[in-house]
Amino acid sequence: MEPNWQAVSEIIRRHSATFYYGSLLFWGEARKGAWAVYAACRIGDDAVDESVNPLADLSEWWAGIERAYAGVPREDWEMALTWALERWDIPKQAFADMKEGFLADLNPVRLEALEELYTYCYRVAGTVGLMIAPIGGAGEAGRDAAIKLGQAMQLTNCLRDVGEDLALGRVYLPAELMRKHGVSIEELRQGYISPRYVALMRELAQEARRLYREGLAGLKYLQTGRGAVALAALQYQGILDKLELNGWDNLSRRASLSTYERVLLLPKAIWLRGA
Repeated sequence: MEPNWQAVSEIIRRHSATFYYGSLLFWGEARKGAWAVYAACRIGDDAVDESVNPLADLSEWWAGIERAYAGVPREDWEMALTWALERWDIPKQAFADMKEGFLADLNPVRLEALEELYTYCYRVAGTVGLMIAPIGGAGEAGRDAAIKLGQAMQLTNCLRDVGEDLALGRVYLPAELMRKHGVSIEELRQGYISPRYVALMRELAQEARRLYREGLAGLKYLQTGRGAVALAALQYQGILDKLELNGWDNLSRRASLSTYERVLLLPKAIWLRGA
């Protein structure tokens, strides 16, 4: 039975213009596979951020993942994931690792070391790279690059959303780096963008840009979807650029790209596809 692709794609369009526009550069079945994976991930993310009973909804999400892998789906997104699993070897462990990241967000977040931030970024986004890699035909050779690209995108999210996350009790900025730059959580609450805070943002942005470089270097391993992955990465890099243009004010405003700015990235994504 063919999944309801309109319903599945609507989940993506409603939540992430970045991924939706990027997915349009996948062709044929690969586009549907990307939709299936991302819709499944979004349902889990919504269970954490948009539910009145997140633990129960997260448990139900995981039950849906289990049903999809067992070939007995119920919901539209589960049917789409089962459809994808019939065509590609998408690792279930990636979803299990993602669940650990979601569970961490149910409690106040405080990270001590940069490595903890990398682990979090792997769990909630590097895992998406692992799921998409088989659909793009990347094979083992492209696995590490796929993880790094996902980590780069999530690190960008963390830098974009410092103020919003703080209001939810989540501080993804590593405490060791905050101490290094002399930045306190109280300053964050006051919305004060000091030169010390800017230096902290620049150091983390440099890490994100390194991950983008190393991740994009793996495009050559993809058999299909190079342009889609490149466009998604370029859009997130554009958010990082916008943050810098905003003077790293991520405590009182949210950096975003307009539709026009996204369209302007298309030629570069197509160029990267063939590079």
